[in-house]
Order: sequence, then structure tokens, then C-alpha cells
Amino acid sequence: MSTSLGTLFLIPNTLGEEARVEQLPWVLPRETITQTAKLTHWIVEDAKTARAFLKAVDTVSPLACTIQEMQMSEWRGVARNAKYGDAIKPMDLLKPLMAGKDMGLMSEAGVPGVADPGAELVLAAHKLGAKVKPMVGPSAILLGLMASGLNGQHFAFQGYVPHDAQDRINKLKQLEIESKKLQQTQIWIETPYRNTAMLMACLNALSPQTLLCLGMDLSLPSEMITTLSITDWRKRYPNEAACALLQNRPAVFLMLA
Repeated sequence: MSTSLGTLFLIPNTLGEEARVEQLPWVLPRETITQTAKLTHWIVEDAKTARAFLKAVDTVSPLACTIQEMQMSEWRGVARNAKYGDAIKPMDLLKPLMAGKDMGLMSEAGVPGVADPGAELVLAAHKLGAKVKPMVGPSAILLGLMASGLNGQHFAFQGYVPHDAQDRINKLKQLEIESKKLQQTQIWIETPYRNTAMLMACLNALSPQTLLCLGMDLSLPSEMITTLSITDWRKRYPNEAACALLQNRPAVFLMLA
């Protein structure tokens, strides 16, 4: 490994903006906060979110320079960058790393590289021979699995399921079959404004005895984690109107047939 290369630090972000300053010392270890404050070169999923996070870090551990003085580049992933007409490549963003500068990689929420476009950059850093250092922080996927009571020995993360109503139903049924066959917890996420549609799809597609866990606002003061059979979920949320409180809240869905 070349000693002339910098280190790519994978910096976890909070899972929501609510009470970010108050929550920061609770959801991130001191070492993570201290290392974050030292970095002046960044690759982030969303610059606005990153600046808000760094502003909160500054209240706990003073930043090495002002946020305005930092070198900060956005990365949406290969496919999304192409969609927006951005021809930039991972190696272009890692030039400071090649010049010996330590860099931070930050997701919009949670840990980089998981349900996040940062994996391409991490792989590029490995190809360079640079050191990659993951820092400890909150992951909605693991927090949800820990608290679900479902199978934590055998699980699969599916990312996002299809948005089309019928495709979504078909996918959920497929995941239920796999879950039952393998006794595997199936985990997926959804855009917050589609929470109600996702829950109603689960109630329509899945078998009565299948267990479903819904983890919302994980690590935040408004956190809600509930595991019930589909039968009991149907009693609690018999229609879309009953699901109103679930809308627009970051959520992770877990299922075990």
C-alpha cells in the first residue's frame, strides 16, 4: 500500500434532521465525531445535508476549517450522474486522495456504501491501493434488524422494491416465498412518501401469518418499531386513512414468512 496516498474515511450521517445537535453525541462515537471534524476534503451525496451535518459536528468538535473553505464534491452514482449529464468519474473525485490528502465520504443519511451510491468510490479507492477506514455510526438496516425480533442469522437486504403497484405486489410475494423457503428475513426500504402505499401492498400481498416489522425514525426521538403478523397489522391499519401517521417518515421494512 502506498504511503503517499491519503485515507478515505467513511463517515456515517444521522438518520434524520430532528434534534441533530442533541442526538449527535448519542448516535456517533466521539472518535467518529473527532475524525469528521479533521477532514477538509469531502465527497457527499447531498451538499446541503452534508453542510448541516458538519455544522452540528462543529458544535461538538470544532472543524479544521470553515465549511465554506472545504473542498466538497457531490456524487450520485454512475447511473444518476449520467442521467444528469455529469461525466465525472470516481477517480476524478479521488484526486485529493492521490495527492496524499485524507478524504471523507458521506451519505445523505446513515452509513456510506449501503443503500447508497458511495460503493463505487470505495472500490476505486481500493484499486488505488489507498486505505479505507469505516467509522462507526447508525445504519437503519441493522438497527431495524436488531429490534425486529426476526431472524438475524440469515437475512437479505433488497434495497427498493418496484414502484409500479402490480410489480410491487409480485415482488413482495416473491420475497415471501424466498423467506419461507430459506427462513430468511427480507429487508427493504422505501421513499418516505410511499410508506402508506407500501404498507397497504404488504397487507394485500402477504399471508396472514407472515411477520412484518416496520421501523420508523430510527435513532430519533419519534422512533417507532413494531413487529406484528399481517393479520394484526390489518386490524391496526384497516385502510389508507389509518396509515396517515406513517407518511413522510424514514422507514425500513422487514419480513419473515
